[in-house]
Amino acid sequence: MTISPGATLRRLRERRPLVHQITNYVVMNETANATLALGALPVMAHAREEVEEMAALASALVLNIGTLSEHWIEAMVLAGGAASAHGIPVVLDPVGVGATAYRTETARRILDEVRVTVLRGNAGEIATLVGAEAEVRGVESIASGLEPADVAHEAGQRLGVVASVTGPVDHVSDGVRTLSVANGDPLLATVTGTGCMSSALTGCFLAAKPDNPLEAAAEALAAFGVAAEDAAAGAAGPGTFHARLYDALAALDPETLDGRARISDL
Repeated sequence: MTISPGATLRRLRERRPLVHQITNYVVMNETANATLALGALPVMAHAREEVEEMAALASALVLNIGTLSEHWIEAMVLAGGAASAHGIPVVLDPVGVGATAYRTETARRILDEVRVTVLRGNAGEIATLVGAEAEVRGVESIASGLEPADVAHEAGQRLGVVASVTGPVDHVSDGVRTLSVANGDPLLATVTGTGCMSSALTGCFLAAKPDNPLEAAAEALAAFGVAAEDAAAGAAGPGTFHARLYDALAALDPETLDGRARISDL
């Protein structure tokens, strides 16, 4: 299959896949609404008593460690194990890895115990997981000792995942092939949760294109970036941009998306 975010978006909207998300309190509403706006179905179940059953029913699982607690970590591991056992793709968003030992240890545990398909984070988070020098303050990446494309390539190669490193230009790599995605708008950095939204949408695209996670991850970022460009046009600031972002996701046109997506092989 070729890189065609329009074709994948069309398939997604026809199938309306269920995307199970165990995410953080800050963005739960945002990622659910972004998933719905794109055309998929979100479920935000995190109770240990039901996560394995729910994950087995879904077409993708998104794990986000933004607001950690012990019972949520256990739920993520259980859900991830069930998804892996059923061949369901898993996205891990290692929010704030590198800021505290607890976060870093949690992300490493999930990578060890779950068959993660796509690791989606900023350059500092992903660099930390491959042992490179990085500075993460709170949940924000301040600096990394490697270029983002190199971070993605190293993570893909060493961790056996598709590494999706987001920033002013996004980079996605499986350790062999690396893609850059140049869509987006600076206003994305002014709204809390847009990185988490990109992880949720990565889950949506994986559900529609599970046989090629590298391309699905890049297509998700391109689609989100195009929606951000549309939302930014005429936005008065972060508040109106945030509201317009859901409208722009819902209005994404599969017929024109391929022509607007700026995805390149490196």
